[in-house]
Amino acid sequence: MRKIRLTVIALSVLGLATIPALAFHDAGVAHCNGCHTMHNSQDGVAMNLDAAGTGPGTAPGTGYPHLLLFASATDTCLGCHAGDGGGYHIWSSDVLAPDVKQANRGAGDFVFLEEPNINDGHGGASNPIFGESAGHSVISPMKATTVDSLLATSPGGSYSALDMACTSCHDAHGNQAFRLLYMAGQTAPALNGPSVTFTDTLVAEGFNLFFPGLETDTNHNAYQDGYSAWCGTCHGDFHAKWNAQLIHPTGQVLQSRQIQVYNKYRGTTDCVTTPPNGGPCGSGTSVDAYLHVVPFQDAAMTMTTTAGPTATSEVACVSCHRAHATSAPDAGRWDFSVTLLDEDGTTSGSYPIPNPYDANQRSLCNKCHSQDEYDHIN
Repeated sequence: MRKIRLTVIALSVLGLATIPALAFHDAGVAHCNGCHTMHNSQDGVAMNLDAAGTGPGTAPGTGYPHLLLFASATDTCLGCHAGDGGGYHIWSSDVLAPDVKQANRGAGDFVFLEEPNINDGHGGASNPIFGESAGHSVISPMKATTVDSLLATSPGGSYSALDMACTSCHDAHGNQAFRLLYMAGQTAPALNGPSVTFTDTLVAEGFNLFFPGLETDTNHNAYQDGYSAWCGTCHGDFHAKWNAQLIHPTGQVLQSRQIQVYNKYRGTTDCVTTPPNGGPCGSGTSVDAYLHVVPFQDAAMTMTTTAGPTATSEVACVSCHRAHATSAPDAGRWDFSVTLLDEDGTTSGSYPIPNPYDANQRSLCNKCHSQDEYDHIN
């Protein structure tokens, strides 16, 4: 019976099991040999795997650090979470044709770390920005991604780029938090630099991971509390000093003007054709103002909320960035360096992030900071 069970476990590591992957982590620590092999031997056969996941990585009786089935923590995660299709996959197979659901929902898609150029701004063709700038540069032998060549530590913090892995943010052994993200008091693993201890717990509700379709304005992640403080564990200078150093505020209640703008804004064309009349431009109302591409944080948020922000709503890191990676510099939910969103991907040849409005659309910063009411529409 034990041999049969181990066979099932080995198949699940290769992504061949039919049981949904998330159930593996439910209710705390999963079965240990789903990720670890104590002796790397079962009936004389090696249990750990190479980067391709198709053969033994080391001979029986030898193993990997932490007794993992793969050479690193990230590759162990990718043994189940790489690829396209149902379940919670976070690394698509094709950088130019990623799984649309994965690339444009929640945390985004790590596949964009593989893009040779994501610079669609000025000089984009002659001054490429490599995919490592698309998001968190996790180190993966399986995907041939290495340590970030530009950033030695987390921007605004001291977490070493050499330690960047899935387990820098997620507790693979299981906890009660959203997406197994570390909770207040937990410490991220660190071998090459100072460790960091989380001071807050991110509170959110996630829409169905297994058969979600596209994330939409009526079916979306609901960010409720702690997002910016949680990110501030590694990026603290972007949070603690925003007021004194004129850095964009985050984890702060939206100002009344921004609430009005967000609720009325329905894109550049609508803004231009519906000019200000004693208030912000646009024809929208607060009832259906929510735009999942520009989310906000609110304790009352649910996965089906369609209303815009209120006096209790906050701007958070997630309002402008995705946590894994996107096809734009700095994990932007949209490309901050293009004039019109339809320009995304035209110079670099990278995956174009979908535009939620029409072809005249300018930066989605305008969802909170309308500056295009007097633009000329071609």
